[in-house]
Amino acid sequence: MGTKLYKIFEYAYILMAIFSIYLVITNWETDRDRAYLFVFFAFVAIFMFFFKRRFRRNLEKRRQDH
Repeated sequence: MGTKLYKIFEYAYILMAIFSIYLVITNWETDRDRAYLFVFFAFVAIFMFFFKRRFRRNLEKRRQDH
């Protein structure tokens, strides 16, 4: 159950990144500062996806070794 929950949160970060990119596209012409903020959020969400993925895989590997 634990690794399934980790996978759900991994993909939630991807969904947040996609939503942030959508907001960047829609706000680019009207509010550039807000668009830059969502660019930052998208990068953080993508980073967190890979960070959590690596953490989950290391956790699974440790559980297999024991």
